[in-house]
Amino acid sequence: MEFFLNGEFRKYSGDVNLNLLKYLREIEGITTAKDGCSCQGACGACTVEIDGKATLACATKMKTLAGKHILTTEGLELKIQEYFARAFMEKGGVQCGFCIPGIVMAAKTLLAKNLNPTRQEVKKAIARNLCRCTGYKKIVDSILYAAKLMRGEEALSVINYSGKVGTFLPKYDAYDTVLGKREFVCDIKFPNMLHGALKYSDHPRAKIIKIDLASARAIKGVRAIYTAEDIPGDRVVGIVYRDWPMMIKAGEITHYIGDVLAGVVADSEAIAREAVALIKVEYEVLKPLCTVDAAKKKNAPKLHEKGNILSASKIKRGNPNQALKDAAFVTRGTYYTQRIEHAFIETECCVATPWKNSGKRGVKVFSQGQGAYEDRKQIGQLLKLPLDLVNVIQVQNGGGFGGKEDLSVQGHASLFAYLQDMPVRVFLTREESLRMHPKRHPMRMKYEVGCDKDGMLTVVRAYIDGDSGAYASVGMKVLERAAGHATSAYAVPNVDIEAYAVYTNNIPCGAMRGFGVNQTAFAMDSCIDDLCRQGGFDRWQFRYNNCLKEGSMTATGQVLKGGVGVARALEALKDKFYAAKFAGLACGIKNTGIGNGMADKAEAKIVIADVDHVIIYHGWTEMGQGVHTMAMQTVAQETGINPDIMEVRVDTTSETVCGMTTASRGTSLVGNSLLNACIKLKADLKHKKISELVGQEYRGSWSCDWTTDLNDVTIKEQVTHYSYSFAAQLVTLNQYGKIDKVYAAHDAGKIMNPILFEGQIQGSVHMGLGYALSEKFPMKDGWPTSFKLARCGVLRSTETPDVEVIGIESGDLHGPYGAKGVGEIGLVPTAAAVANALFQFDGVRRTSLPFGLSKNQKEK
Repeated sequence: MEFFLNGEFRKYSGDVNLNLLKYLREIEGITTAKDGCSCQGACGACTVEIDGKATLACATKMKTLAGKHILTTEGLELKIQEYFARAFMEKGGVQCGFCIPGIVMAAKTLLAKNLNPTRQEVKKAIARNLCRCTGYKKIVDSILYAAKLMRGEEALSVINYSGKVGTFLPKYDAYDTVLGKREFVCDIKFPNMLHGALKYSDHPRAKIIKIDLASARAIKGVRAIYTAEDIPGDRVVGIVYRDWPMMIKAGEITHYIGDVLAGVVADSEAIAREAVALIKVEYEVLKPLCTVDAAKKKNAPKLHEKGNILSASKIKRGNPNQALKDAAFVTRGTYYTQRIEHAFIETECCVATPWKNSGKRGVKVFSQGQGAYEDRKQIGQLLKLPLDLVNVIQVQNGGGFGGKEDLSVQGHASLFAYLQDMPVRVFLTREESLRMHPKRHPMRMKYEVGCDKDGMLTVVRAYIDGDSGAYASVGMKVLERAAGHATSAYAVPNVDIEAYAVYTNNIPCGAMRGFGVNQTAFAMDSCIDDLCRQGGFDRWQFRYNNCLKEGSMTATGQVLKGGVGVARALEALKDKFYAAKFAGLACGIKNTGIGNGMADKAEAKIVIADVDHVIIYHGWTEMGQGVHTMAMQTVAQETGINPDIMEVRVDTTSETVCGMTTASRGTSLVGNSLLNACIKLKADLKHKKISELVGQEYRGSWSCDWTTDLNDVTIKEQVTHYSYSFAAQLVTLNQYGKIDKVYAAHDAGKIMNPILFEGQIQGSVHMGLGYALSEKFPMKDGWPTSFKLARCGVLRSTETPDVEVIGIESGDLHGPYGAKGVGEIGLVPTAAAVANALFQFDGVRRTSLPFGLSKNQKEK
């Protein structure tokens, strides 16, 4: 068979049923085409051009390619590459970037036929390409700008970015990311690299009687098969509670279908997977507990030693019983939210290699997780190695959203590489990823909310259950956060809140963008609208009168000392609210930092490697949110050093220790630690040239250890979190009930980078709209009803309405330059705003997510 690849002749005599994606990646070594759905044809990350048409490489067999011309981003004309790279850089169209090369190829085929497309035509052209980060708006902006450049209406010019805080600096590594030149973990290769594959439990709850490896071991190319017995150290891991075994032993009981029983290491991934299929397991199948109610029954079997209640978070202030009796208006309702999938387009992958430090044998790990130092600690415990023998290189990942916090294949790859003394790659297919990693908690929330005759809130009582699934993950913290934010962005004097995280045999639930706050925000702001209906109150004015202000008290009793921008956010939406016929309004609050009595700490280091090379080290994961860019801007602001000569690294040998990249704290903590590091550097630069500082290192750190424990009743003054971000969102519908536009007014404290700020909010709102309308990950009897990415309900470009972002700057007392985290707040109010808009349209109060995607939501 003969064909052309990027203009070069190819002759192929291999497997005719091999798909083009595998051919490109495994035979040609072309990694710009990405595997995001494991040949489900759902994500578009593998899009290439074949004879002028945008085509999914994963769905194209080699036998169909005779005489064809195949084009990937590598084969684009250099000027076309430049146009796309610069357009996506300058318009903010790239965040994590995993999906972007595929989108570029889809856009290229459009522009080859139509160099002056409309926004709708661009959206339609990329409708097969999923993006979980951007919300598509800046992608469309980027493609339209690329078209403008191609038409010659604007010439490319050299732009000198100062990198100063408050100005636009393109996302770190954006140019190479757009063209697919930057490596993700799945693209990393080593000579003689082996491959691992995992054997999962065939039942959500079953006792393992026997694991028979004989047939699997007989496969040619299998190097080893490992079970729990082969783990040198502590096989039980966990971020907060260590209750999650990396592998289940014979004689033990499985907790969910993602439990790993064995791991095969082989010469190729295909051989490893073939061997896994031959592992025979004898089970004693047990009835799983698949609902919160079943798990809470008195006679229910204990899934864990301490019982089935993972955690209980309780808050009580004032006299809620009396307040409910005295309230002029009371709304009561039970609200339900669904389990959903993170749907990051890059599935989990880890490459681990043997590594020596001071002559002692250890392991080097290329991780896509959300915490390099937490990975290091848990891998060290797993392998029984000291920390200095575990080196974690944090590779920029293809989206996380909380779903890559827990130790996943990093543990298995490290184990296999250490035991084999060879490089090992472990990659999860989309089905395996869906099966294994935690989801967003489904919750049941019983709310009672009261106000007086003047429309001032007097009381909130809420009882919340969350299905935390098989293992703790951070489920107890998610429900703690749900409780602490249960009154949303409103001041309420009387509060009675209970929130329970419950173990079941479902897939675990843990961190996901919003971290429990999205759920309670939906319930609370739905209740607000119902009170307005009962009392005849103006919906905007009611919120404005009751919203948190300086001196107000949050649900936990924390008095806010400053930086409270929710009223200003509402003011920004006022005229638009009154101008719309069908308008839904909601407010939001979201913590920055872990808080609740736990310390937030960060360290950073600046190394003057050469006169034109400055390296910034920190410990945070860049997963599209822009933390590397924020780091560069902080250093540029403080020192005047040009960002063009800066490099950012996350490598645990630098000992810039921090926690997980979570709780919207990356900008805040990396910024503060770098401000500290810059003090001495600035002083030196006053008297010396940078050439005189080559070889110097400047360390900095920052910590917050003054927050209080929610459950400590002896605390006189609650300080649950050191910072909060605030928002108000307005959703408007057209005459057919279709979402016309979303206005998102967000208090960022200080907007560090305007275009990246907008992109974060637009991407968050997109996720929030999916949460409200279409996303779900249902399970039955401990099994997902589908392992298809397309069934997760992520909105596509043609289904996503316009999102206008309005920035509010209400300087934070503790953030760098007054900045707050905005990574999560963007989707906190969205579902409630959609619910309230739909009620205005049809008078139906919706209490369960998702509401369903109306037929007219999708653009034709």
